[in-house]
Amino acid sequence: MADIANDTAETSIQTVEDHALNSRVFRVMIAVTVLAVLISAFVAPWRFTSGLLIGGILAIFSHRWLRNSAAAAIRLSIGGGVQQIRLLQFILRYIVVAAAIFAASEIGLASLTAMLVGLSTFVFALMVEAIREFYFAIIQREEIS
Repeated sequence: MADIANDTAETSIQTVEDHALNSRVFRVMIAVTVLAVLISAFVAPWRFTSGLLIGGILAIFSHRWLRNSAAAAIRLSIGGGVQQIRLLQFILRYIVVAAAIFAASEIGLASLTAMLVGLSTFVFALMVEAIREFYFAIIQREEIS
């Protein structure tokens, strides 16, 4: 009976499918950021290009931080413990991103619009994932993974 309790306490929060989904979204975010910056370097002013780069890096940073802090919060809720520091990580993430955007905009390093577009790489990555899932569900008649 003690073995059963230990097995449930040590189970992973993320399944293999969740990890694969997260990896695909993360790779698409990086690819979209790199592609947008490369295209923008040739057709847009340098402030717009630097804004795309800063926004894309902040989106990747925010996504990674959210994944880690959400997993920690879920582990705490499963274990029954409540730590206020873990809950503050959610708020701190927004404060750090907003402060970086404000600082870059105020010193004239990047365009605010471009930084917001760069931050939206997560949305684009989710749209790519939705198209992928529709392809497998409709064209190949497979279940969604």
